[in-house]
Amino acid sequence: MDGHTRVAIVTGANGAIGRAIATGMAERNFAVVLVCRDRKRGEQALEYVRERSGRPAKQEAARLEIADVSRSAEVLALAQRWQGPLHVLINNAALAPRQRQETPEGIETQFATNVLGYLWMTQTFAPVLQACRPARVVNVASYWAGDLDLDDLEFRRRPYDNNTAYRQSKQADRMLTVALARRLANTGITVNACHPGDANSRLSNDLGFGGSDTPEGAAETPIWLASSPALSGTSGCYFAHEKQVTCAFSHDSVAIDELYDLCYQRLPLL
Repeated sequence: MDGHTRVAIVTGANGAIGRAIATGMAERNFAVVLVCRDRKRGEQALEYVRERSGRPAKQEAARLEIADVSRSAEVLALAQRWQGPLHVLINNAALAPRQRQETPEGIETQFATNVLGYLWMTQTFAPVLQACRPARVVNVASYWAGDLDLDDLEFRRRPYDNNTAYRQSKQADRMLTVALARRLANTGITVNACHPGDANSRLSNDLGFGGSDTPEGAAETPIWLASSPALSGTSGCYFAHEKQVTCAFSHDSVAIDELYDLCYQRLPLL
C-alpha cells in the first residue's frame, strides 16, 4: 500500500448492502477492510469484492478482519491489532433476530450490534481517524426509525418485537450521529448518517420485507457520503438518495445526550 492510498473499514461487509458498499469503495480506489463476524461468509465477501471491483489481490484492494462488533472485547482487539492509517469508517453491521437474544456480555443483541457497535467502533478508532484527518464516519441508519424508549433500550420490560427493536436502533443511530458529530467537532472527523436503499437481504427478510432496490443501488448513498469531495466538512447530518434531509430525531438535545450517556456507560473498553 502506498502512502497515498485511502483506507476504509466497512462493518457487516458480508451482508447484501455491506458487500456492495465494500465493492463500491474498492472501485473508488480505497483499500477496503471488510469487518465480519463469520469467517466463511467474510472470505466469500472478500473474494466477491476483489473480483467485482476489478482490482487484483496484489493491489491490496481489500482484506478481511474477523470481529463481532456486538462484543466490546472484539472491537477492542481489532483496534489493538490495527496497523496503518484509516480514513473512513462505515458502520453498517446490523441484524434483527426474531427472538430476543443477548450477547455473552449480557446485552440485547440487536441493541449491541446496531447501536453500541457503531459507538464502540467510532470511539475506539477515533484516534486513528484523527491522525488521518480529514476523516469520515458514515452510520448506515434507516428511514424506518422510531419507538425509542430510553427507559427500556434492551426490551427487558417491553415484549420484544424485532421490528420495534430495529426501528429503535435506527432512531438511536441517527441521534448518536448528532451526539458524536458534536463531540468530534474539533478533531477533523465528520460523522453523518444515511438511509441506504431498500435491498432484499437477510435483515429485511427477518423484518418481514423484501426489497425494491439492488444491493448496488442501496449502497450508493453510503458510498457517496464516504467518498464525495462535496461533503468535506459536513457533519451531524442525515441523508437519503444522496440528498440531505431533515431528521425528526436530531433536535431534542436532552434526549440525544441522555441516549449518548446511557450508551457510553456500556463502553467497558474505553
